Amino acid sequence: AEDGIRDAQESRGLGDVYKRQIRSMIAKIYHNTRCSKSRATLAILEQNNVEFEIVNYLENPPSESELRLVLQDLGIGARDLIRKGESAYKDLKLSNKSLTEDELIKAMLNYPILIERPIVRTTKGVVIGRPPENVQSIL
Repeated sequence: AEDGIRDAQESRGLGDVYKRQIRSMIAKIYHNTRCSKSRATLAILEQNNVEFEIVNYLENPPSESELRLVLQDLGIGARDLIRKGESAYKDLKLSNKSLTEDELIKAMLNYPILIERPIVRTTKGVVIGRPPENVQSIL
């Protein structure tokens, strides 16, 4: 197999081998079609020939364990993933610093519009597509 890889590298160049590897990567994007950043991130995946699964998280919110895993993999707390400009943020008084991580996660699960977007996961990691070019780091 190593000879086959070497032959492929010699005949097509490393760039082609790299492109083939990207094509075999499957990404998961937590997407909101109304969000320009989310659409731009999706376009980057398409331009790079990345296979992807779209999760319309407003209609199919993540489970609690899925959301906790995203937070863990991003290395951030729940407060850092909450969209503070949403009316639900103000209505639920989520700026209250005494709210626990569990309470903030519960708010995002009950009101998925509060979850920052887009979130992209590949085998190389998880990023928030703000700016959309952030996704390049995990391709």
